[in-house]
Amino acid sequence: MSVPSVRVAGRELQPTQVFDTYWRFAAARQAVYEARLAGQSPPWSDDPILGAYRFTNCYRAADRVSQYLITQVCYRGDLSWDEVFFRVLLFKIFNRVATWRLLTSQLGQVTWEQYEHSTYNAVLSEALAAGERIYSAAYIMPQPSLGEERKHSNHLRLLELMMKDRAPQKVAEAPSMAAAFKVLTGYPGVGAFLAYQYLIDLNYTAGLGFSEMDFVVPGPGAKDGIRKCFGAAADGIEAEVIRYMTDTQDEHFARLGLRFARLGGRRRLQLIDCQNLFCEVGKYARVAHPETRGISGRTRIKQAYRRDQEPVSAWFPPKWGLNEKGQHPASSDPDASVRDFPGRRRTARGYQHRRDQAVIF
Repeated sequence: MSVPSVRVAGRELQPTQVFDTYWRFAAARQAVYEARLAGQSPPWSDDPILGAYRFTNCYRAADRVSQYLITQVCYRGDLSWDEVFFRVLLFKIFNRVATWRLLTSQLGQVTWEQYEHSTYNAVLSEALAAGERIYSAAYIMPQPSLGEERKHSNHLRLLELMMKDRAPQKVAEAPSMAAAFKVLTGYPGVGAFLAYQYLIDLNYTAGLGFSEMDFVVPGPGAKDGIRKCFGAAADGIEAEVIRYMTDTQDEHFARLGLRFARLGGRRRLQLIDCQNLFCEVGKYARVAHPETRGISGRTRIKQAYRRDQEPVSAWFPPKWGLNEKGQHPASSDPDASVRDFPGRRRTARGYQHRRDQAVIF
């Protein structure tokens, strides 16, 4: 059955078959998350595509890396805003749990107050020299030109620049999410997509109180998924399309007879979640609807599904009101850095913070 046309931003859009797949995918992927959270044994879905390939959760905050950020970075350590901002941006620049564990295992507390470029740079440089990855493959991370030869060294300089330029205060004082976004895009190497992702992560903390329904920036993957759902007629109005999906989600789940389990039983999909879902459905459609073309021209899903042995975490920003009374984030694994970097002996080489120099022992 064809889906009636929809009107978005003054344009008449005719949904493709991928449009209904968007909602079916969301319901099925969320059911997988709920089953894992409940401790059920696999398989969690009879969808062969979901079983064969890796897809992120419907709710961005429920993903493994976001959960680690929320539970181990945002709400631990010094909770002053400068320190929280520093930790969150340092984590997100590399966006890799193993890299954060490496830094904390070698440096102890990660703080702006005790930060020294040479110390942090030495830890990361040694990891690279040992053949270890320090960046996640989730985002393309452009290198800012800030006088250093290595990418990670320039990213450390970027973070220093932001801190010294009072970026934490500027973001906190911004009257809107869009205004805070503009602050972040003013720094070298921070384009629109990265600035939006950083802002969403900073907004998980207690230091900001923006609604995730305030503002959205469609990324390249989301634009690809939108093209597959609506064709070229949606080009240029992707943000409005994402808002349409967010506003009408209950209507479409009901129309298709789908049960969608809201996060914590009550949080609806937000703009950031529907943006991410377009990216995931764009990938899903490469197999489910190979005849439907997007923007990227990609025809294969690269990441095969591999079961993560770590338990599923479900602790969210307290301001969302989703955590059970008295529920606290799980403690980090003290041996995680050894597991993530099996060739590294934590006691063989360590680093101490000194304001005058980095001391290697």
